[in-house]
Amino acid sequence: MLIDTNTYLGHWAFRPLPWRDADSLLRAMDAHGIDQAFVSSASAILYRNPQAGNEELFAETRAHPDRLIPFAVINPTYADWEHDLAVCCEEFGIRGLRLYPKYHRYSLGDANGNALIEAATARGLVISVPLRVEDYRQRSWLLDIPDVTAHEVAEAARAHPKAKFLPVN
Repeated sequence: MLIDTNTYLGHWAFRPLPWRDADSLLRAMDAHGIDQAFVSSASAILYRNPQAGNEELFAETRAHPDRLIPFAVINPTYADWEHDLAVCCEEFGIRGLRLYPKYHRYSLGDANGNALIEAATARGLVISVPLRVEDYRQRSWLLDIPDVTAHEVAEAARAHPKAKFLPVN
């Protein structure tokens, strides 16, 4: 079985994405022999409240639970993120989170990051951390966000030994 662990649906503010919906992603997966994908919302990265992107993602993926595995984007600096996490787990059946600490202005090792990691671990979720969202040579001059370092993820993994981390690039 071939699983793509770093897949997105939705929109990106600075360029069109090749797969905005489930049907186009499934066609690409079929063309490349990919059986399943851990998929999250690209839109949610830049939405003020990422939950809107999670809702869009679930609407796209719910018809394909055997192939498209939803990973929610949760921002622990956003008010009531715990409620959003509960909705994603209990109503959407997510299996993991995709964290963007640099975009959402927290650290994996600060109080916000620790609270989210602990909540995800308590729910048995995989914690996916993209080290880089866009290659720095392709980034818009309007939004220059630094990469998450592998060291930051390793430190978080050491601090939370029961957590299931999946760094992606």
